[in-house]
Amino acid sequence: MEKGFTITYEYGDNLYVNPTNRCNFNCEFCLRHNGHGGSIYTHNLWLMREPTREEILASIESHDLSRYKQLVFVGFGEPSYRFDDICWVIDQMKAKGEKIFTRMDTNGTGSLINGRDIAPDFAGRFDMVSVSLNTDTAEKYNALCHPQQENAYEAMKDFTKEIRKYVPTVMMTVVDTIPPEEIEACRKICEEEISATYRVREYIKD
Repeated sequence: MEKGFTITYEYGDNLYVNPTNRCNFNCEFCLRHNGHGGSIYTHNLWLMREPTREEILASIESHDLSRYKQLVFVGFGEPSYRFDDICWVIDQMKAKGEKIFTRMDTNGTGSLINGRDIAPDFAGRFDMVSVSLNTDTAEKYNALCHPQQENAYEAMKDFTKEIRKYVPTVMMTVVDTIPPEEIEACRKICEEEISATYRVREYIKD
């Protein structure tokens, strides 16, 4: 494999897709800063260049997809930077009759990144979307995630509410490094305000 060009990688029972290293966040807990090039997955996920959509499709199709529970678009950046290309890849797979559970892990600001409401385009393409909630207020969110856009927190919550119209399973997550009372406050936001599934993720050190 070309050095610095890991497009797909296995982790657990899933096949993960790494379409970009671009991200509009600079999260305090991110392995991009606290790890060493993604070695937690025994791969270097820092891309020397972004793959074309044809290369993404070819890398996925080089695997026996029947071995995996999910095909997850996430990688070492924010996948919605490549949203149109990801949609193209999924459409090509569906046209060929491929059947696999598809998921995107995102910070929830894809509509800001793409300059349009992308939520409707998830319909029929994704079985699940996981959105990083991270914390319970915009002030804490900005301090923890350092988003490029000032309104990222509300945009993330609005996107998650909207995506529920188009995707069967919508999850929101936090990392277990935040205090217990903050974890509980986030649960209420997720379940009561947005009506999504809530998950507390374990912080994984490199």
